Amino acid sequence: MRWIKQGLLYAPDGSLPWAQAYAFPPTPLLLAENLLRLYVCSCDDDTVGRIGYVDVDPADPGRILEVAERPVLDIGEPGCFDEFGLLPTCVLRAGEEIRMYYVGYSRGLRVPYWQFEGLARSLDGGATFERVLRVPVIDRSDAEPHHRTSAFVRQEPDGRYRMWYVAGDEWIEVNGKPLPRYNLRCVESDDGIRWPDRGRVVLDFANDDEHAFGRPWIVEDDGRLRLFYSIRTHSKDYRLGTALSDDGWNWQRRDHEVGIDVGQPDDWDGGGIAYGSVVTHGDRTYLFYNGSARGRTGFGWAILDGGFGG
Repeated sequence: MRWIKQGLLYAPDGSLPWAQAYAFPPTPLLLAENLLRLYVCSCDDDTVGRIGYVDVDPADPGRILEVAERPVLDIGEPGCFDEFGLLPTCVLRAGEEIRMYYVGYSRGLRVPYWQFEGLARSLDGGATFERVLRVPVIDRSDAEPHHRTSAFVRQEPDGRYRMWYVAGDEWIEVNGKPLPRYNLRCVESDDGIRWPDRGRVVLDFANDDEHAFGRPWIVEDDGRLRLFYSIRTHSKDYRLGTALSDDGWNWQRRDHEVGIDVGQPDDWDGGGIAYGSVVTHGDRTYLFYNGSARGRTGFGWAILDGGFGG
């Protein structure tokens, strides 16, 4: 697998009060043959995130068609799990509606924050969203008390929904900073709204240096499932990885095949790459991803040279 970088695609220009910095994680949905929408979170001066979008031409994603002037989904009510920010992780069609699974943030004292996954829906073709519930669809549980977040959801041929997400029950200290420790898990649901309170671990750490995985993204690859995900370690910021599976439960890590790495130190993606999403349109396959500081520098894109391979 080899990705040819096309450079930075979008970063906020500071003209909108709610979008002063960040554009993460790029979460695509093909709305029409000539319209690819990338939902992203941008943050205000207090680093409170709201969800907007960047529309691009799927034949040439470097051509921006429109940028949202206002959020499609705003922060939650005071005291709710998403009152301090929210970001999209997966958007998919479900019958007549479009569903958005998103991360909601709460701030803490002994630990900086908690993250849990919410669900919103659009009945106007993805222009605006309303919450399905004011509480998370995967909330804290005794098995997974600190974080249940960063979900990728797909509907299986039998109509059931499957979610791959990250969860854990531990905080660690890295260079004097508290950071969560979570691996990749999977659960199933009949309706995509009610989920079990415990997931099965499907991808765990390869060594003691790894401590977190970022938003998963799954595509079909010659009859198998290919996973793209982010790997965070004690020694460096996020890098992208990939894995293969026949059933979505048992994954073989093939990080050496991912075909993309950080840029030069002064580049927009020189400090890290994270939160990849993959879209195929016609005979081209694109990767959208964040660079340094996990989205502060915006998001860029790359084109797959040949096939996934492996």
